[in-house]
Order: sequence, then structure tokens, then C-alpha cells
Amino acid sequence: MRRLNIPTKKQSPNNIQAQVVSELDKLKAENIVVIDLKGKSSIVDYMIIAAGSSSRHTNSMAQKIIEFFKTHKIKKISVEGLQKSDWILIDAGDILLNLFQQETREFYNLEKMWVQKKGESETIMIGNDI
Repeated sequence: MRRLNIPTKKQSPNNIQAQVVSELDKLKAENIVVIDLKGKSSIVDYMIIAAGSSSRHTNSMAQKIIEFFKTHKIKKISVEGLQKSDWILIDAGDILLNLFQQETREFYNLEKMWVQKKGESETIMIGNDI
């Protein structure tokens, strides 16, 4: 996987999306990517993509992020993929979180689907450079 080199805007540290990224960083998520889809998608404002080092790590991150959403009063949370844990999707309304094992992430390559050419969406890469 390569680092996406897309221009970004500074984010407010008070918004929930930035807090989720901070939590993922604390949980040792790998290659965290935030894609700003405001005005580009009618279903979500932010897509966050991150990888875990194993199915256990990915599952643990998902469980902790679900608790994080609950403590921040986000009531409608849909979760898919917890059993297998190779791709866990957490829909928290304005935020869609995709937690992958690295091999699965490389196979689906969601970043490429949403960033078609430079400047079309705001993307932030946080964490490991590859």
C-alpha cells in the first residue's frame, strides 16, 4: 500500500471523527486513513480505514471503538464482521469505520475507490508510511 498524497484541511480536535482517529492511534491501528466525503456521498461524512495486525487485534479495536461511540452518546451503531474479523464495518451515522486485517485491506483497496484523482476528496494518512 502506498501513502495517498492528497491536500487536506486542518481538522477541529473537538469533532468525533478526530477523536475516533485518536482512539485508533492509541489502540495501535496501522495505516489510518480518513476520507472526507462531505458533499460527495449522501450516506456518510467521513470514512475511516485502518488495519490491525491480526484478527484478535482487529476485533479488540472494534470492541473498544464501539464502546467509545456508546460513551459519546452515539446510539445507532451497526456492526458487521465481528465474528471473522478480517473486515469489520462499523456504521456510526456520519462516520463509517472499516477495520481490516492487512491482507484484506490490500485486496479491497477502498482508498482507491474513493480517491479517483488528486484533490477530489480530502484524505489524511496517519500512522505508518509504507
